[in-house]
Amino acid sequence: MASSSAGFVTGLTAAALATIGYLGHQAAATAPEDLGRPRASGSPAPGASKAPRDRRHPEALPGGSGQGERVVYSVDDDRVWLVGAGGEVRRTFRVTPSTVDPAPGTYAVTSRSNRITGSDGSPVEHVVRFTSTEGVVIGFSAAVDGSTARPDPGERTGGIRESRADGDAMWRFATIGQPVVVVP
Repeated sequence: MASSSAGFVTGLTAAALATIGYLGHQAAATAPEDLGRPRASGSPAPGASKAPRDRRHPEALPGGSGQGERVVYSVDDDRVWLVGAGGEVRRTFRVTPSTVDPAPGTYAVTSRSNRITGSDGSPVEHVVRFTSTEGVVIGFSAAVDGSTARPDPGERTGGIRESRADGDAMWRFATIGQPVVVVP
């Protein structure tokens, strides 16, 4: 009796493993090519567009970007909106993205610095931080010299660069705890 039970269990185990193997093969055959492959978070997915979400109205506040007073940052549009409590856009402006993008989601301003040296070595002001990704702190800042050049793609930086005027507006608006909504 013991040998027939062992044979039965062995048969069930083999059938289960065969089923798991078949399902794994099916999943692999239908998964996107880049699934599971590491990709720099600062790079869009293959085929992903960095074109404005709304070509006719690139300054329009993205739908699904929350409610109430908040900062909205679109990774694909490289644009920020400062939104008042009633949902009115107080200011919108283009930014120069960092090499590491934050994931879409809702965050809050966690710290601020009036003047520091940025992760790229440039003096920056009005730094407003809201998250970190893979050990890189992400936030908005303005270069003291007013430059908004794209960062070296070989460097892992989290500074989303604004003009000095936009940095001033962000500094006044985004105090500690202010929601920051990141959308694609």
